[in-house]
Amino acid sequence: MTTVLLHGLGADRRQPLTLLEPMLREASKEGELIIAPDVRAHGGFLEIGDAGDFAIDALAAEVVAAVRRAIEEAGGSHEEPVHILGISMGAALALRITLDQLLPVERAVFIRPSFDDRPLPDNLRAFPVIGQVLADAGPSGAVEFQEREVYQRVAEVSPVGARSLLAQFTAPDAARRAMRLVEIPRNRAFRDDAELAELETRGIRSLVVGALRDPVHPMTTAERWAAGTASPMLVLPARDDGPAAQAHVLTEQIARWMVNF
Repeated sequence: MTTVLLHGLGADRRQPLTLLEPMLREASKEGELIIAPDVRAHGGFLEIGDAGDFAIDALAAEVVAAVRRAIEEAGGSHEEPVHILGISMGAALALRITLDQLLPVERAVFIRPSFDDRPLPDNLRAFPVIGQVLADAGPSGAVEFQEREVYQRVAEVSPVGARSLLAQFTAPDAARRAMRLVEIPRNRAFRDDAELAELETRGIRSLVVGALRDPVHPMTTAERWAAGTASPMLVLPARDDGPAAQAHVLTEQIARWMVNF
């Protein structure tokens, strides 16, 4: 079995590997393949391109090409079923890959989804602002960004979430890669609830993971994904109550779900 792990906006492949790989290794059979590609303008994917390259369909196609190469290099077949787990932006990409049948997905886990059927929903509006400030002022623009209302609204609800936004300014090569923050949030993860329902119709087992008090990844978004896909939903404690505690619940419950279903 091959498992694909997809990271969030502004992160890289190390994010899901650090969080999920130990659990997956423990729960899976020896020799199973885990693939965690970097999305365009993240991690080791150095090319930026233009605005059109950040359309969700284009990003999904690049991810799938990387996954297929990795499977072939490992001596496997990309016609074999895969499991796919994505965090935030990675959840949106995992959904598109599954809905569009770009890979033969058997099970999907959508962790803290932040995208829905609207371009640039309110919960993602901070990212284009960060991208523009980065393009104009570089990493030192973090001071200016903290004066913006879009930052302060997040900070009032979740100091940890606010720190995560500020971390975009110190990410590797952040200013050169600022376009990713401007363009990717303009994507829609799905067309409507009827499209979400296609997962159940096709017999794909899925799990949606939401977290309390997370204004960038609202529970209402996770609830909509879960209802639309007819998936069970795991509710995590807030990161502000302890990131380690949240990670423990996440990995323990995902492992249990993957074994039991």
